[in-house]
Amino acid sequence: MDNKGEYLLNFKGYNFQRSLVKMNIVENMDDQEIRDDDVFIVTYPKSGTIWAQQILSLIYFEGHRNNTENILTIDRAPFFEYNHRNVDFAKMPSPRTFATHLPYYLVPKVFKNKKVKILYIYRNPKDVLISYFHFSNWMITHEASNSVETFMETFLDGRVVGSNWFDHIRGWYEHRQDFNIMFLSYEDMKKDLRGSVLKICNFLEKELSEEDVDAVVRQATFQNMKSDPRANYAHKQKLKNWTRNNQGKFLRKGTIGDWKHHLTVDQNERFDRIFNRNMKNIPLKFIWDMNEE
Repeated sequence: MDNKGEYLLNFKGYNFQRSLVKMNIVENMDDQEIRDDDVFIVTYPKSGTIWAQQILSLIYFEGHRNNTENILTIDRAPFFEYNHRNVDFAKMPSPRTFATHLPYYLVPKVFKNKKVKILYIYRNPKDVLISYFHFSNWMITHEASNSVETFMETFLDGRVVGSNWFDHIRGWYEHRQDFNIMFLSYEDMKKDLRGSVLKICNFLEKELSEEDVDAVVRQATFQNMKSDPRANYAHKQKLKNWTRNNQGKFLRKGTIGDWKHHLTVDQNERFDRIFNRNMKNIPLKFIWDMNEE
């Protein structure tokens, strides 16, 4: 095991958040109890994880949809390798939902029996970069950067929690045949939330009434989620020594194309060259701007 910096813990070539990761889970991945009907949201950081956790919570739990139960979204779909709320996974009722940033090669081998359902949410990496830049400067558990340029180098080198963005998405996509996996883009979810919810329900083989779908869509819009204390990490923001300035919100903007306000022409062209080189054989669709159709 190689320790890189005080914020990162590198295990088998992948960077975890040192302050949160549960190494007993990570080191004994194949011994973890996995059920055939488990559902995993897989994301690279800053790609819509909380949003997907909220959507799955609304789909699976009637009490979440109709607000009769006040259970946090991160307890409904806890982070598998971090489990920072110490949820007892064994006591979770089936079907269980989890979130993870794990690369394809670190997940339990039983995932390859194709019974576990994996929802891979991906986002255009320029917006991931900018979102991550702001987040890292805000959270004391991450290393701050003095400029977008500095962070861009760090990000492209994979010296962040989640390691290299290109490796993460390519790894999952190139090994998609090994898993029961559906890829869905953050931007498509933004543009057609209802259609995306229906796609997710179809993939999960979960039938909801029109009324229930309406309730999911209404509560899963970014603005409504931002004001929902079950999903917006408000409980964390009351803690001291969690953020650098105690200002700001965990859910910041959630927009498409914010990178245009931050990247210079040179940075953008450099990023494009690296993107095109790394993604030339990956036919996933990317939307870089809200105006694109």
